[in-house]
Amino acid sequence: QVALMESGGGSVQAGGSLRLSCAASSGYGFSRRCMAWFRQAPGKEREGVASIYTSSGSTYYGDSVKGRFTISQDYAKKTIDLQINSLRPEDTAMYYCAARQAVYGCPSGISRTYFSTWGQGIQVTVSS
Repeated sequence: QVALMESGGGSVQAGGSLRLSCAASSGYGFSRRCMAWFRQAPGKEREGVASIYTSSGSTYYGDSVKGRFTISQDYAKKTIDLQINSLRPEDTAMYYCAARQAVYGCPSGISRTYFSTWGQGIQVTVSS
């Protein structure tokens, strides 16, 4: 059973919006988890864009997306969402959901090496 599954990607014109969702499977614990969204464009490193600590709702954003991306959670549904506004062609990438058990919260920064569980990714394509 896949622990994390992304949905909501697709193709959109520049200036538009998308809402991505990451659902944790029924057998995956949601309490005390640092969960994050990453993205990876062709030929580029995987970049952390936002994280959220499920037990407090505290959030952190990468500098490149501040003001346009919003991460949120629905604890009862065990989902985290990423609202992306004012989309730009450079936002085109595979977007991944990631998670790790964390007793005290998410670390500052969003490092790929910190996370132990990953979704399969979902494509977002922004046309100009």
